[in-house]
Amino acid sequence: YYYELLSTYDEEFDKFFKIRADFDYEMPRSQENMLKIAQFIKGFTMREKTMDFDVSAVCAVVEYSSRSAERQNKLSTRFNHLAEILGEAAAWAKLDGAEMVTAKHVQKTIVEKEDRLRLYEEKLDEMLEENVIMIDVDGAEVGQINGLAVLDMGSYAFGNPSRITATTYVGKSGIVNIEKEARMSGQTHDKGVQIITGYLGQTYAQKFPLSLSCRVCFEQNYNGIDGDSASSTELYCILSSLAELPIRQDLAVTGSVNQKGEIQAIGGVTYKIEGFFDLCKKRGLTGKQGVIIPVSNIRDLVLKDEVVEAVKEGVFHIYPISTIDEGIALLMSTPAGEKDENGEYPPDSVHGKVMNKLKAFWKYAEGE
Repeated sequence: YYYELLSTYDEEFDKFFKIRADFDYEMPRSQENMLKIAQFIKGFTMREKTMDFDVSAVCAVVEYSSRSAERQNKLSTRFNHLAEILGEAAAWAKLDGAEMVTAKHVQKTIVEKEDRLRLYEEKLDEMLEENVIMIDVDGAEVGQINGLAVLDMGSYAFGNPSRITATTYVGKSGIVNIEKEARMSGQTHDKGVQIITGYLGQTYAQKFPLSLSCRVCFEQNYNGIDGDSASSTELYCILSSLAELPIRQDLAVTGSVNQKGEIQAIGGVTYKIEGFFDLCKKRGLTGKQGVIIPVSNIRDLVLKDEVVEAVKEGVFHIYPISTIDEGIALLMSTPAGEKDENGEYPPDSVHGKVMNKLKAFWKYAEGE
């Protein structure tokens, strides 16, 4: 940013700074690069005169590096962060009276580091447990859904579930983003709401005008919101309100949507899944709870062991989807429906119910 700024405004800048190089923050998770991380660990132990790391400890550091990069097939190149983990792991091993650093010491280091930084998360957890922040993890409700956000504290990030609600009624004001009206919405979030309007027009308003008033809100949000990763979540909520069909509250949703109803990749998917899992675990896992994510985010999953085990045991679920229609079937336990040759949806399908409601709204708006 500063390079581009100086280059633009100072004509002498390029004469003095002739060579520019960008350093990547991640690298491929190849055998060669994993070997280099092992060599980096060995170099650290020799330089700092600490005890050696065994194979399990090296593997744990590699896994931590992938988690830092937030990709299964990538490794972080922020070696100063890795060095901090190595130094602390060696200290825990020394306190433990061990002869070598093992995976147990690396994992303890990571847990202890997170514990030092998670005060804000703990306060939010308390409010969720006491139902001060209202989130349901079972049952079903019309026009209400669990969304997922990531709170980034700089050196620490975590997933935060939040309730999203939508109300729909006769009118012509379209979709009103309450966060935007309260000046708490970023540009990317505003764009996501406009995309939802495009989807509704494309899907339902080909034979009659869209006469709809709708209010969408992130409940109990006082810090602002940005990003389009909740656009599919907001769309499901609106469709639920229009179709008068309840949405499962034991599922949380993340994913961006385009005007054609395709689900697009988002950031922080690992933190989002873990945030909802932690809440469900505290409330009691029922075996039906889970998270809906974009299929294109599968490679980004670098989950904690307890989440992986819960998925293996079938007590928590991760549903990768590629279209809005797939999400509708999961959330509302009703088929989305497909158009026939006349451009009509089956009346018992979700799209059919939404179409009938919007037709009724149009007739009311015209005074019929």
